[in-house]
Amino acid sequence: MKTTRRTLLLAGAATGALGALPVRVAAQNVTNSPELYAGEKALYELARKEGMVVSFDTGPTWANWAAQFRAFKTRYPEVEIVYNDLGSAATVVALDKARNRPQADTAYYFAASAVDAADKGLVAPFKPVNFDKLPDVFKHADGRWFTIHSLTIAFVVNTKLVKNVPQSWADLLKPEYKNTVVYLDPRSTGVGQVMTFAANYATGGDMKNVKPGLDYLGQLHKAGSVLRVLGTTPYAQFVKGEIPIWISYENDGLKAKYTDGLGDAVAVVIPKEASAAAPYGISLVEKGPNPNAGKLWLNFIMSDFGQGIFAEGFVRPSVPGTKLPASVADKLPASPQVRPLDVRAAAAKKAEIDQGYVAATGAR
Repeated sequence: MKTTRRTLLLAGAATGALGALPVRVAAQNVTNSPELYAGEKALYELARKEGMVVSFDTGPTWANWAAQFRAFKTRYPEVEIVYNDLGSAATVVALDKARNRPQADTAYYFAASAVDAADKGLVAPFKPVNFDKLPDVFKHADGRWFTIHSLTIAFVVNTKLVKNVPQSWADLLKPEYKNTVVYLDPRSTGVGQVMTFAANYATGGDMKNVKPGLDYLGQLHKAGSVLRVLGTTPYAQFVKGEIPIWISYENDGLKAKYTDGLGDAVAVVIPKEASAAAPYGISLVEKGPNPNAGKLWLNFIMSDFGQGIFAEGFVRPSVPGTKLPASVADKLPASPQVRPLDVRAAAAKKAEIDQGYVAATGAR
């Protein structure tokens, strides 16, 4: 997950480091190429007068933001990008502290934090390109936040340690998977919470009834399948070969497989019964200093072009029907069993999940 590790930086100063990252096709300058959407050139002229966009919480190593920065700067050469990497909850805190004199134009976060920011009146209504295509649970009705990509729960499997790669939640209950499964604690981590809802969908539950998912986790422990439950991401341990089966986000496995060189030693499986897609959203900040540049940036990442750049970072575009770049089309196969998570409904179930998890698993 993202970490708090950098202060504001000009993206333009980092283009040398970003140059090696993939962009599905070279972005063209807006002034000498067809518009990505109606009104793009007119909006660029307004943004050019402002000169920059301040983008909170878009750390370049997360979700392919570095490639987004590079493509944006190529298309809009007279608009600089300034960004930081605060973390979702910290971004809401920063917006709240600066509500009278906002520093940010846009803010990116896990959608639960986006709901919080909207409830606190920190973000403005804006409906970007492709807004109407989003599922209702992936957006605020007035556009105060909207999902730009999602992360899907999957089994990330070390094939050197696991002979038969599990394909379903039911498989993990089999004796052959004893002491193989690692997952993050749903009481303290977002990934763990999303995983609980994925298991709940798979076992007949819904957003109103989370008991099936909690019962499943209890069964997983009673079957002896669970090796460890952790409070922080074990990505490094997985890459080192210390974890047989890790229930995490799909992009963690794809990164290990294709970016960090594990290749065929990693299998990434979206369980066949069902899974959950966790929405990551973005907002236009209320009274931000560069509103037109902010809108230009949001439209760009929600355009078909920008959505394809997210896919190259192994995160699934939020806009249904987005054509994936050829380089990742086979790595992000269609998965109709994945359900979009309603984060507001999920937040309302947090206390019940915390208590039910302890009762079902005996956790301390």
